[in-house]
Amino acid sequence: MQPFSGVKVLDLTHVLAGPFATYQLGLLGADVVKIEPPQRFDISRGDGANLRDFAVGMGLQYQGQAANKRSLLLDLACPAGQGALRRMAAGADVLVENYTAGTLEEFSLGADDLAAVNPRLIYCSMTGFGSTGSKRGHPAYDNVIQAYSGLMHATGTAASGPIKVGPPVLDYGTGTQAAFAIAAALFQRERTGRGQRIDVAMLDAAIVMMTATVMDVLETGAEPRRLGNTPVTPGYGAYEASDGLLMIGAYTLSQHERLYRLLGLDDLAEEIKGESVAGISKRAQDSQRIRPIIRSRSAFEWEVELNAAHIPAARVRSLPESLATLAELQRPVLQSPSEDPANERRYPSAAFQFAEGGPSVRTSPPRPGEHSREALRAYGFSNEEIAELMRTGVVA
Repeated sequence: MQPFSGVKVLDLTHVLAGPFATYQLGLLGADVVKIEPPQRFDISRGDGANLRDFAVGMGLQYQGQAANKRSLLLDLACPAGQGALRRMAAGADVLVENYTAGTLEEFSLGADDLAAVNPRLIYCSMTGFGSTGSKRGHPAYDNVIQAYSGLMHATGTAASGPIKVGPPVLDYGTGTQAAFAIAAALFQRERTGRGQRIDVAMLDAAIVMMTATVMDVLETGAEPRRLGNTPVTPGYGAYEASDGLLMIGAYTLSQHERLYRLLGLDDLAEEIKGESVAGISKRAQDSQRIRPIIRSRSAFEWEVELNAAHIPAARVRSLPESLATLAELQRPVLQSPSEDPANERRYPSAAFQFAEGGPSVRTSPPRPGEHSREALRAYGFSNEEIAELMRTGVVA
């Protein structure tokens, strides 16, 4: 039995952060119904590398977080659609939405409205800046939050200026925070019997994801230095090997000592005895001694030797190279749908495994409206009621 088996989730989210949060719940057994307007599908259905998927609303960016869900096309802009959602909410455990703050309240579908029909409902709102303050109604995507939060300003080098982190890390970081919050609220409900209102802000997630850097700034008030690949300490940074970049992760005093001795720098190993990490970070001159030694051999050779000495290190790999190693490392983070053998495409799942009942990709990402009838039946709608909703275009 998976942790969220029997938990019913209404997913009113779009793009990346929100759908990723509900996907994490679905991986652990939740019954997730993805609800989209019939007139305008989730924009991520039209994004990704495979153009052939766009025509059928199955863009790869959508597929990456849509397995284990059922698709319902429901028009929330009309009273009949609002009534249908209110009825579904009465039988749901969780509702997740990432509309602009205040939008669902205008339809009488806000947290207070739905708590009146289901006091046990966990209502999670996800926005760029949260539901409070002067920016509550402002839209945002990953890149905007990277800019606003200071993450972008802290990334790059002095010469490059601010650099956006390539992949949309804040979307997925925010989705993970939201999934954790929902899991915590479900556990809390077991004790209290009451639902919960959850307010998730991408900005907050960005701050939390920079905790170490934030602590320094709060203490000193100084802007973080843009170090790029420059070592933070002599043993913690990137060095040019004979064939590419090697990232070394020696951070502790003992790791630095082992690194220096392995590189034949015994004098430096002796000098740093009893030193703190902060003290080692000031020894920038040590990097000048390290550079020509690392350049003498390939990055992979150094990776093997350093790892054997229990020093974190890795040749800088491309993403295709890294993905190719997952089978060798026996990490099942990429999974094909177990209940759909015809679909051999692999999807990222969760970043952990359980001994029993852990995260699994069971069903393929749904086509738009693929489960509209099925989903409504599961929430108690009769065939006649469904037929009328479809006849009037409220459901597609």
